[in-house]
Amino acid sequence: MSTDFSLPGLGIGIIAPSGALPEPEALDRAQARLMAAGAQLKVSAQACTQYQRFAGDDLVRLSALHEYLDDPAVQLILAARGGYGLTRLLPQIDFARLAASGKWLAGHSDFNTLQLALLAQTGAPSLVGPMACYDFGALETNADCLRWFAQALGRQTVQVQWQTTAERISAEGTLWGGNLSVLVSLLGTPYFPQIERGILFLEDINEHPYRIERMLLQLQHAGVLDRQHAILLGDFSSYRLTEYDAGYDLPTAFAAVAQRCSAPLVSGLPFGHCARKASLPMGPAATLEVRDQNATLTFAGLDLLPA
Repeated sequence: MSTDFSLPGLGIGIIAPSGALPEPEALDRAQARLMAAGAQLKVSAQACTQYQRFAGDDLVRLSALHEYLDDPAVQLILAARGGYGLTRLLPQIDFARLAASGKWLAGHSDFNTLQLALLAQTGAPSLVGPMACYDFGALETNADCLRWFAQALGRQTVQVQWQTTAERISAEGTLWGGNLSVLVSLLGTPYFPQIERGILFLEDINEHPYRIERMLLQLQHAGVLDRQHAILLGDFSSYRLTEYDAGYDLPTAFAAVAQRCSAPLVSGLPFGHCARKASLPMGPAATLEVRDQNATLTFAGLDLLPA
């Protein structure tokens, strides 16, 4: 266990509000790793149930979401995995109660549905980052992912650095975003955050570049992209090009969007459906500095861990 990954006394409650777990052994590995790092762990009995493709029917998954809100031993509610399912639950979720509980939500993929809706409905922040099975339960964990997670939960200022193709940008604003498909699915609903002059981060998986371009242009046509100071592009992976694409690829798609968008696109953010992912707070302020193709994103830690 890396000395950079220490979670002394952190109360974590694990739920699976979307898809059923394809590999329950991954949850066992996640529990072992989190407890070895010092976390105090609770796992909802719902997490290992299955109804069709979901981790329980809608009522079971909704009840699990509300399960830890009144539990003083739980500080952070961690998603076991993503998939699909939270969109079904949105009208029944007690967002006021969730925000008032002071619990932090952590996860990505379909879990972004809940995080974006919480921000839109109440302004309450959350943490977009690793999940129990995909990350903490992997056969081999990524050291940077673990380190960034612990840093984000600490008291100190956090800096995430990466190389990009952009040259010079200086921006400050609300940090928000997550999975592109999830974000677009909420557009035009009460669950879409109305963020002005923010820093929007995006990622996706199993989406062909033309679909990525189409979703980005939908956000641009809706005025969302042009209202941001910067668009951070994370990992877009697991798509397959064909001969029909005739040279059209992901960089081509991003270039087409950049030509039509007033906000700069900054590539290379270590975030998404990948092992090496940063943990990024959704809702608080952050600063972005890009100099000579070196990007630095700076934000305050959540102050859930001792110094």
